[in-house]
Amino acid sequence: MADQSSSFDAVQSSDREAIRILLVEDDQDYADVLIAELAERGVNVRHFADRREFLRTLDHAIDAHVIVLDWHVLRMSGIDLLAAIRRRGIKLPVVFLTGQNLIQHEIEAFERGAMDFIEKSRGVETLVMRLKLVVMSAARDQVGTGCTAQGRLSLYRHVSRALWDGIDLRLTVGEYNVVELLVLNADNFISYRAIYDALRSPGFVSGHGVEGYRANVRSALKRVRNKFRALDPDFNAIESYMAFGYRWNTGGD
Repeated sequence: MADQSSSFDAVQSSDREAIRILLVEDDQDYADVLIAELAERGVNVRHFADRREFLRTLDHAIDAHVIVLDWHVLRMSGIDLLAAIRRRGIKLPVVFLTGQNLIQHEIEAFERGAMDFIEKSRGVETLVMRLKLVVMSAARDQVGTGCTAQGRLSLYRHVSRALWDGIDLRLTVGEYNVVELLVLNADNFISYRAIYDALRSPGFVSGHGVEGYRANVRSALKRVRNKFRALDPDFNAIESYMAFGYRWNTGGD
């Protein structure tokens, strides 16, 4: 179960510059010591001892800078957990902690997209220093926390979340990618093919005939519009243009 005493709420009001991490560690004794030592060094931690609880409540990822995973989590390896995080559209940098610094594990971690791989015996000072480097690197690559606002819509790219008037639209990762594509090209029509590439992957083909994907795009945009209209019955920011595609109309948000 998550450590409910570890929250970012107080941090946001007192120190917005502090590093905020999500820690998944099933050794409670080690986690308690690590959280206390990190707090002394200005790092704020939200701890999860259960990977299932972590995956169920990813709302907290909006305000985090880094995810720190123990290499071995109960009933799931850290590598598998990293894959599950990415499938949910969470793009935050991931750092692995390990009690056994095996070279094959380190290679696998970096091949799967981890930003760092740190042996627990290296100590908290080293961990903090390397977390700072990860946050700096993510900021340069514009992967860290941040919000793109378009009228009443807020987009959080690092966690693939879209909020309308501050309420989560609960878009799937594919739906989020489509909305982001439209918003970043606001007032310009985007073709069915480009939208389908965002929804699935470039070059993916589905449906009947050369342009069978169009029906899938229309169905997807219908679902997206319905999610907006569930919060705002008058929503009309997504417009279609005959047989060409769709656009985000800034006059409609």
